Amino acid sequence: MSSDYEQGYAQFARMVGEENIEGLTARLRAVCPDFEKEVIAVVGGRIWTRGGIDLKTRSLCSICILAALGRRNALKLNLQMALRNGAKLEEICEALFQVAAYAGFAAAWDALEVLREVLAGETK
Repeated sequence: MSSDYEQGYAQFARMVGEENIEGLTARLRAVCPDFEKEVIAVVGGRIWTRGGIDLKTRSLCSICILAALGRRNALKLNLQMALRNGAKLEEICEALFQVAAYAGFAAAWDALEVLREVLAGETK
């Protein structure tokens, strides 16, 4: 495995929890195994490990972008990671107000529904 992959795997394991990393990688490679390798190596190993901003800030940025784009699966994962990366519920809600102002209240509402599922522990 490449060092980017190994670094990304370790980074995602910290953000989703050691107990959840195998489930995440299995979901990513279920249909296209190369997709999992690229997500872990590029997103985890080259993006999430960059300096400049902390993981909580990176999570809040990701949540806003994913909410604005309506990317439900990635949003759910990133909300879970944000909580593990130290984001407080109030901070996530404030970030979603930014989404409401710039991408529309409907986008923020959809994101709040995903957040509700995350907080309730819903896995679907």
